[in-house]
Amino acid sequence: MADALRDVLAQARASLVNESRAVPTVASLLDAAARRLGHGARETLFSVINATGVVIHTNLGRAPLAPEAVSAMQAAAGYGNLELDLETGRRGSRHDHLDALIAEVTGAEAGLAVNNCAGAVLLALAALAAETPVIVSRGELIEIGGGFRVPEIVAQSGARLVEVGTTNRTHLSDYERAVRDHPDARVILRTHPSNFRMSGFTSAPGLDALAGLARAEGLLLIEDLGGGALIDLKPYGIADEPTVQASLRAGVDLVLFSGDKLLGGPQSGIVAGRRDLVAALSRHPLARALRLDKLNVAALAATLRLYRPPGDPVARVPVLRMLTQSAAVVAARAQALRALIADLPALEVGVQDTVGYAGGGALPMQALPSCAVTLAGPSLGADALARRLRTGTPPVLGRIERDRVLIDLRTVADAQLPALALAIRQAGEGGKSTAP
Repeated sequence: MADALRDVLAQARASLVNESRAVPTVASLLDAAARRLGHGARETLFSVINATGVVIHTNLGRAPLAPEAVSAMQAAAGYGNLELDLETGRRGSRHDHLDALIAEVTGAEAGLAVNNCAGAVLLALAALAAETPVIVSRGELIEIGGGFRVPEIVAQSGARLVEVGTTNRTHLSDYERAVRDHPDARVILRTHPSNFRMSGFTSAPGLDALAGLARAEGLLLIEDLGGGALIDLKPYGIADEPTVQASLRAGVDLVLFSGDKLLGGPQSGIVAGRRDLVAALSRHPLARALRLDKLNVAALAATLRLYRPPGDPVARVPVLRMLTQSAAVVAARAQALRALIADLPALEVGVQDTVGYAGGGALPMQALPSCAVTLAGPSLGADALARRLRTGTPPVLGRIERDRVLIDLRTVADAQLPALALAIRQAGEGGKSTAP
């Protein structure tokens, strides 16, 4: 309480000096201190309903976890055998819970998981290319979320960046020339443009050709695949997203990808590839700095198990289910929500077809046909209504189009409809009660 009072008094003094305000009363100062105390005691991280239509929403925590992953985290919350071999009673490795699973579901010789994909790139280059040239196409010098840029990650690893080609066109001959000019090079780095696409007058060598060059010249080919799809999404109308398995079959030595994007697990970066290279990464000092904690180990292992045959990851992994569900399923959910809130006098409720997106640095050009409930309040603007939804219980995140709030049902689960309807009802009634 004393600290809160000191802060409030200091703020009041500054206001009096700089803004010539009236002297606050003792009651107002005590009230401000009480509000500050209440705000400090509140939780800051809430469960929200994502009605934006963006499936892998970075600001909302990216992939929602499968129930199996949540249960695994709960089981691991207390004491567990994270680094203990129960058979021998001796110290084990936390990597043992994931390495074989990663290898199994990707078809790689070995696997390793760290705290995110940028960390996996940093670790791979630090362990395998420190103080040597790393060859990268100029068209792949991308910036990923949070302002991390490939050139900066290469520099931090201790490697030296060698750019080849141009922004829009890079040929195999460009790589060949770079190999000749830099005989001490060890790595060719291929980065998948997860969060953008270039079209028009563009070209790049195929992965098979690049892998062939790397083998012939005794170099390693490392691919930062980004999204990390483990299943072919083309049958569901989602094209142009390579799978981890396809990259490995093409001859990539190490494939690096995210665990919390298209894989649908917790935040993590996964390495799959040659056993000797994975072992070199696991021995590097950075591996400890980048390692996963016990909760993410448990959640990632549970998620990977959902990809084991004869399981159906599309049905069991929330991200895949939302990405692949038909427009008709989404439309039926929208009609069900509309029926729950159609009687609200303060809101005009409608249904319209719309478009959602994968988001989160994956499938940037892939539009997902969707359906939304539209909300408009004659006495309450869209911004005010969106704020009421955002600050309600539970918080609801939609989007605004043409002065209407859209509740996109592609990213809402059937089980969330009652809570969503209640939140909309509360927001609408709040808007009505403040109308003139």
